[in-house]
Amino acid sequence: MKTIRIGAGAGYSGDRIEPAVELAAKGGIDYLVYECLAERTIGLAQQAKMKDPKAGYDALLEARMRSVLPLCRANGIKLISNMGAANPVAAVEKVREIAAELGLTGLKIAAVTGDDVLEVVKTTDLPLMETGESIRTLDGKIVSANAYLGVEPLLEALRGGADVIISGRVADPALFMAPLIHEFGWKLDDWDKLGKGTLVGHLLECGGQVTGGYFADPGVKDVAGLARLGFPIAEVSEDGTAVITKVEGSGGQVRVATCKEQMLYEIHDPRTYFTPDVVADFSQVTMTQIGPDRVQVAGATGRERTPTLKVSVGYRDGYIGEGQMSYAGPGAQARGELALQIVEQRLSLTGVKFSEVRYDLIGVNSIHTRPNPAEPGEVRVRVAARTTTQKDAVAIGNEVETLYTNGPAGGGGATKSAKEVLAILSVLLPRASVKPAVTYVEV
Repeated sequence: MKTIRIGAGAGYSGDRIEPAVELAAKGGIDYLVYECLAERTIGLAQQAKMKDPKAGYDALLEARMRSVLPLCRANGIKLISNMGAANPVAAVEKVREIAAELGLTGLKIAAVTGDDVLEVVKTTDLPLMETGESIRTLDGKIVSANAYLGVEPLLEALRGGADVIISGRVADPALFMAPLIHEFGWKLDDWDKLGKGTLVGHLLECGGQVTGGYFADPGVKDVAGLARLGFPIAEVSEDGTAVITKVEGSGGQVRVATCKEQMLYEIHDPRTYFTPDVVADFSQVTMTQIGPDRVQVAGATGRERTPTLKVSVGYRDGYIGEGQMSYAGPGAQARGELALQIVEQRLSLTGVKFSEVRYDLIGVNSIHTRPNPAEPGEVRVRVAARTTTQKDAVAIGNEVETLYTNGPAGGGGATKSAKEVLAILSVLLPRASVKPAVTYVEV
């Protein structure tokens, strides 16, 4: 039975670079997939593109490509990523430049576009999934709208002979499932196989989370070698069963427990996991430890896909102003509490307007509302508030900073910030309104 090996080169935009190099050099993989696009990331990328038409792709794209392109070329590995973010065309041109600088030839690079549906969405009155209100309530605030594409444009690029595929918003599992459909000839209405492929993609999409990252809990769930955590590989068979593993000798571990935790990550209902390609069902999945760092997974299935695509809508939602300061030694908590009282009074005296505010003593009540019974040796004051204007957001941090000379004894290490909030809501758009496209450049 034919088997292919897919490696996960990154689980988010800022992820480590060297595990992917290890996969390309020693993993024996056929495909290297980078998943680097979170919900808000693309909204921020759209803002960057507005300022510079050549910007808007992943900040680490250049470093990642320089580190693995020669290895991928030498070892016949195809590379797929959503690092194009808001600007896959510019990202592909950058990859072409890097490949040329590295002396690589005969490389075909594809850009997958069409996920940007901002102008389409602006003409609708679609209900927002989270609130039920019309999207028109966001008029004047929307900065981005990107549909989650499925496997079709990725398949078109693979059939077109692409060695490197750079997309914008594509559903995370689809990045990993496209090679399976391409290699095994699965049909796009074989919901059972697509459910299995989606499970593989979901297990790999967060990179090191399935090999022990975000799993370790000393004394309870010990994981060795997290400083050089190996990223996962899926050995996938034509029938959709798969073995999750990693490069021998790398850090971390692949256990049934790590795979179970990742399978349940961000899954609200294991029987109904919506993707653009299939409604996956993970409720009957089995996992078996078949060797050191080798877990066999099977039993996923799926149902017919929905007639709509989810669209993430990014919009400006005011500002967050924040200030912090530390107090240490005897009476630290009392001095921190006094500092918070002073800032609260100052914000009232100076007329700073905000819709939400938090007064936290980090280490005392910032996560759990009830204070610890023991007096802490140090506390960090934090005041954060949501405001309509940047001016009011700046005032929050300023009032904390002035505690240096106007507040309790011994304050130090003040920090402050004022940031615009880019929030995300969602709508469902009919598939016919979304027009994916693939373009190529060659070196």
